[in-house]
Amino acid sequence: MRRRLLTAGAITLAGAMALAACGSGSSGGGTGDAGKTFIISTDQPLQGASGDSSKAVNQAIQLYLDQIGSKAGSYNVKLKIYDDSTAAKGQWDDATCAKNAQDHVANADEIAVMGTLNSGCAKIIAPVLNQDPNGPMLMVSHANTNPGLTKTWDPGEPQKYFPTGTRNYARVITTDDYQGAAAAIYAKEKLGTKTVYILNDNQTYGQGVAKAFETKAKELGITVAGNEPWDAKQPTYTALFNKIKASKPDLIYIGGIYDNNGGQLIKDKVAVLGDNETVKVIAPDGFTGYPELDKLPQGQGMYLSFAGLSNEQLRAAGGAAAKLLDDYKAKYGADPATSFALYGVAAVQVILAALEKSDGTRKSVTDQVFTGAGITIPAATSAIGKEIKIDPATGDTTAIDISILVIKDNTESFVAAQPVS
Repeated sequence: MRRRLLTAGAITLAGAMALAACGSGSSGGGTGDAGKTFIISTDQPLQGASGDSSKAVNQAIQLYLDQIGSKAGSYNVKLKIYDDSTAAKGQWDDATCAKNAQDHVANADEIAVMGTLNSGCAKIIAPVLNQDPNGPMLMVSHANTNPGLTKTWDPGEPQKYFPTGTRNYARVITTDDYQGAAAAIYAKEKLGTKTVYILNDNQTYGQGVAKAFETKAKELGITVAGNEPWDAKQPTYTALFNKIKASKPDLIYIGGIYDNNGGQLIKDKVAVLGDNETVKVIAPDGFTGYPELDKLPQGQGMYLSFAGLSNEQLRAAGGAAAKLLDDYKAKYGADPATSFALYGVAAVQVILAALEKSDGTRKSVTDQVFTGAGITIPAATSAIGKEIKIDPATGDTTAIDISILVIKDNTESFVAAQPVS
């Protein structure tokens, strides 16, 4: 993975420098003249199981931009949507993420990127944007939770994502070291878990959240009978669960994304180990926001963690978040398919605040987030109903919210806010 990242970054940097040498003259947004129009892009998987979720995020962002007149101070803004998935793969794709990174840098009027959904894709795009000769170019994610993007986690992280030595990546949602730990605490304290078997999808996000869950579970005295990957290409997992059955777990923890054949995995878990009352299941937010899963008979009773506040919580709290949800429902006939939708708007709010304070260059926009006091969105106007404060030293949000949900009656319902302690 690391070699792919560096190769993609080198190609993009060379291409961008060639564009600059040819006299494009743009600083990724022009001269800062009042009334200039800038592009804010979103970069998400629009095909496969995540398509509904990504569509809802884009719709919520466009609705919000319409409501504020598509303005950031004296600047005009418009939305450009990128797809980082392929039909063949049915989810995010390494090569497509690398190509999108090049396109973001090459699009002279594009000022910042909102995304990505998947942490693995972000790890491909972020270092490319970091090497933009007119930047670094700002990237703010609504959904990336892998800790290594901003803090020490796996070897070389996070420094390898910022080859220039200047940070350009931020996020408005907390990280999997908290999400995985919170799920383990809930499993111990509320579900009475004694033995757990962990599965991960062998991707960046899934491995990271499974690692965090395992570490905390062991600390709490839960027996971890195993932690192994499942192969997304397998047509059945009955052999896997028959092997797991011998360890007599009372909980299965699934670290990964639903796109990786999660539906079949859940079906076979129930077929071999019993329903979700007999042997409980917890999955992270990579399994949230999928109508197909919510309606799956074998999915009923599954617990889910979400590294933020659910739509149900946001509406109940009132304020700007509840109004945006109501406006979304009035326009589209239903709530967003995912709680990431309002976090997408929150990420755009950070970008807009940085753009408004900037001189209209990519470098200046990024500087607003990572120098001085950074960016703060007040609770009164925040899309998630509470203050959004980005730590300029790391790019992380200072808010740590973990929600526990359960699938019941074909709906993801809020159960509890889980402290991480």
